[in-house]
This record gives sequence, C-alpha cells and structure tokens, in this order.
Amino acid sequence: MDFGETLLAHEPAIRLGAFLGIFAAVAAWETLSPRRRRVLPRLLRWTNNFAIVAVNSLLLRLVFPAAAVGFAWFAAERGLGLFHLLDLPPLLEGLLAFFLLDLAIWAQHLAFHKVPLFWRLHRMHHADLDFDVTTGARFHPIEILLSMAIKFAVVVALGAPPLAVLLFELALNATSMFNHANASLPSAIERVVRLFVVTPDMHRVHHSVIRRETDSNFGFNFPWWDRIFGTYRAQPELGHDGMSIGIESFRDAAEARLDRLLTQPFREA
Repeated sequence: MDFGETLLAHEPAIRLGAFLGIFAAVAAWETLSPRRRRVLPRLLRWTNNFAIVAVNSLLLRLVFPAAAVGFAWFAAERGLGLFHLLDLPPLLEGLLAFFLLDLAIWAQHLAFHKVPLFWRLHRMHHADLDFDVTTGARFHPIEILLSMAIKFAVVVALGAPPLAVLLFELALNATSMFNHANASLPSAIERVVRLFVVTPDMHRVHHSVIRRETDSNFGFNFPWWDRIFGTYRAQPELGHDGMSIGIESFRDAAEARLDRLLTQPFREA
C-alpha cells in the first residue's frame, strides 16, 4: 500500500487528527498573540459555535453518509468526469483538481453573497461579533448541506482523483481555521504569506460590518482568485483595530445562542 492509499484508508482518523491538531495550534497562537480584543465572552461564543459544528456533523452524516472522497471513488469507478476523458499524468491531474476545486469554492462563496436567498443562510457566519478559530466552522446547517451538494457535483464533473479531494478537504479545513485566527503575523511576514495563502488579516476584511468590505476577499485557500477577478481588498478602511466585525442587525449578545443561530435565516435583518 503506497502513501496515497494509506491516507485514503485512514481518512476519518486523519480528518479528526488534523482538525484537533490544527485547532489546538491556532487556538494557542490566538492566546499568545491576539490581534483584537474580544467583544463577547469566549465561553458564550465557543459553546454555541461548537454546538453548530456538532449539529452540522450529525446532519452531514445522516444526509450524506459518503463524504466527498466517496463521491470521487464513485466517479472513478464509473469513468465519470472531465479528467477521465483526458490523458493527463497523475500528478498534473491531482494539481489541476486541487486548484479547480478551490476556484469552485471561491465561486460558491461569491454566490452566497450575491444571491439574496443564499445570503440569508450565509450571513449567520458573518454575524459573529468576534473573529477567531471557531468562526471558521460556524455555518448554518442548510448552508453546509448546500455546500456539500455543490462540492459533490464539482468532484463528479471533474472526475477528481480521490487523493486530491482528500488533500483539498484537509487543506480547506486547515486554512479555514488559520485565516479566521484572531492572531497576528509580523507585517513583513504577512505581506509575503498572503501572496500564497489567505492570511487572517486578509480574510478579516471580509468580516467587516461595512458591506463593500464584506463583499471582498472571498478566498479560503489561495488569494489569487480575488486578485484575478477584482474582489481583492488589502486592508479595512478603519484598520484592523478600528473596524467592526459582524452584521449591524444582529449585534445583541443573545444572537450568539444556538437557537438564535439556527433561526437567523428565517428572521428579517
């Protein structure tokens, strides 16, 4: 069994281990080098944000027993998708699949801002008054289901290799926690890192209460799509210390509770 087959054979354990390890590392980074003061108590936010993660995990398991990697195997066994029509070297195929999956996630994120019905779901992620590692996993369950269905469709349409899908999902999970970190990078290092990966300072702009800033910096893994398609914004107008995070209509502390998070899309802003 080669390295790739070993990864795929132990997918659940690898996912869990990667999540716990990266979460612990980012949480420690936030503690040692916080970027902004907290608005709400950590206990209130983390308890309810983790409750959303638990709800989403259970729902995904019930609705989609096979993860995206399972759909990749399904496509591979039946010869479905673009890559099964092309004779590409395996490494090139894997790299293209990774980049195209990232572009698809970027486009989906843009759509969830521009389509009013989708925005009602997605705004729960943005209504968090603080910005930290748990914000990266705070999404409404309906949005999670839609996102997974879209990802499955892209995986099958591409005929993406299962190993590329697994590595992409591990990277997406890691970068979502990294770029939501309430933590600081030295400015000289940050300027270099954001050329290759979305940094916390880059993504924090996206969580600004100012809508024109919210509608920028849609990337999770790579920063290039925003630069290519003209949605890149380097810094918030009021600076990272002066900017307000969240949505104007949902600034009560009670909105951090699980029941309010679940019902938010069905209430007027």
